[in-house]
Amino acid sequence: MQTIRSFIAIPLNREVSKAAIRLIGRLKEPDDGIKWVPTDNLHLTLKFLGEVENVEVPRICDAIRGVVEEFEPFDLHFGGTTALPSMDRPRAIVSGIEDPSGSLTKIVETLELDLAELGFKREPRDYVPHLTLGRTKGGSRRASEAVVQRIRDHETTQLGMMGIDEVHLIGSFLDKKGPSYHVLDTIDLG
Repeated sequence: MQTIRSFIAIPLNREVSKAAIRLIGRLKEPDDGIKWVPTDNLHLTLKFLGEVENVEVPRICDAIRGVVEEFEPFDLHFGGTTALPSMDRPRAIVSGIEDPSGSLTKIVETLELDLAELGFKREPRDYVPHLTLGRTKGGSRRASEAVVQRIRDHETTQLGMMGIDEVHLIGSFLDKKGPSYHVLDTIDLG
């Protein structure tokens, strides 16, 4: 049996993706201690699953389908650059997400419950909608004051709006250049 490093995500539309790429370009500096998300890998993660046996993929897809078919398409607004867990302890540089319908958070909460029944560990923290742009390198390292200042300079930067009508199960495969992502299944809302 083969295992596949997998996660559940929403793909970005062209407008939000291009805006995020431009924002990373403005935030990024040589040797800034940040591992910026490669532009081809930008996505909105809903749940990281870890190593999944390939024979389990159909059951996982069925569970995802059971959750997202209960939701009609909805809109998300991307913008507001910040850091997680906080600006005082910046370890991830992110763009915030407004979820006016509340659907995104409800989908993630339901996925957590349904996938726990399949043996996947629940996240210990409540889901905070965000688009990850970069992470500090190393386990306990924090972003420098220069990086924090650049984040503050772009805290009102808007990336745009997009309609959400599908969710992807994605497999991550490591090669010499780093991870490459492949869609294992596309599951439509509603």
